[in-house]
Amino acid sequence: MRIVYLTHSLASCWNHGNAHFLRGVLRELIAEDHAVEAYEPEGAWSLDNLLRDRGPAGLDAYRAAYPELSSQTYARTEEAVERAHGADLVIAHEWNAPDLIAGLGRARKAGRLGTLLFHDTHHRAVSAPEEMAAFDLSGYDGVLAFGEALGRVYRARGWDGRTFIWHEAADTRLFQPPAEETERAGLVWIGNWGDGERTRELETFLFRPAEAAGLALDIYGVRYPEDALATLARHRARYHGWAPNAVAPALFARALATVHVPRRFYVEALPGIPTIRVFEALACGIPLATAPWEDAEGLFTPGADYLVARNGAEMERHLRALAHDPDLRRSLAAHGHATIRARHTCRHRADELLTIAASLAAPAAAPLTWRRA
Repeated sequence: MRIVYLTHSLASCWNHGNAHFLRGVLRELIAEDHAVEAYEPEGAWSLDNLLRDRGPAGLDAYRAAYPELSSQTYARTEEAVERAHGADLVIAHEWNAPDLIAGLGRARKAGRLGTLLFHDTHHRAVSAPEEMAAFDLSGYDGVLAFGEALGRVYRARGWDGRTFIWHEAADTRLFQPPAEETERAGLVWIGNWGDGERTRELETFLFRPAEAAGLALDIYGVRYPEDALATLARHRARYHGWAPNAVAPALFARALATVHVPRRFYVEALPGIPTIRVFEALACGIPLATAPWEDAEGLFTPGADYLVARNGAEMERHLRALAHDPDLRRSLAAHGHATIRARHTCRHRADELLTIAASLAAPAAAPLTWRRA
């Protein structure tokens, strides 16, 4: 099968978490002998920021970890649509320009593409519905939503029967426990500051508890303004800037534990959707403690795969326990790793995608365009 994926960027994971999952899935599809092509626009925001931050060397870790992957750039929307002509399966990510989304839909209506899917891995459907209304999805066969809560939003807007839940997952060819254990110390947190949508939560569930528990805290990520850096310094956290996702397993391997602090939209408006870091951390066998988060879809087993803290004081107790109880660390690491291997690898998701595509292979009327409920 010829599969085309239109992404914001495959090469850059700078503030672009979907690149983590996309790399793993495309690699699995290639391993299953599918002809895979990835296209990204020239001057992609994520790649531009990466190059400004680290220069061309910032791409070295990605290239070393994914030698089988590459992407082609395009300057014009028409060029990208033309390159996708004749593909059996075309997937367009939500972080694409509206004119590209519409152009692919027109090509699908004209019979120039096979199955066409829209892939949504963000909270804009609830946080910025006016932006999503700019997408003309009338030519699309279906929507891939990365959680049931998001899927319900699409069903309410006319996509009932054509919305498919396609969770993110860990690329276990890269994310796995270290071959040999070495000394571990402190906490590591890999995440971006962003637009302040979890500032209070980070202080409550990460900075203060780590400091109170006497655990060194290493922070990796981007978009930390001056006031954020001052907050880190006040809590004695060490900020290291951006880290390529490909080196995250090595960072996890040096720490006793890590913490999950979901963004507010994924707690209040889209409950039950974890960040991809949860999958990746558990795949690496590092103990995980999380701020309040409702696993509404039963993806994991709270208390066995990870610890859940209802408030800052409980997070401090969890961190103290993780620091002083090696049996607890081993139990969480083993259970979480087993859960990922059994249910949440990119190989699982690649197979799910092929099943979805096969179910849509028969011609059918395109669903309604995006509309307000």
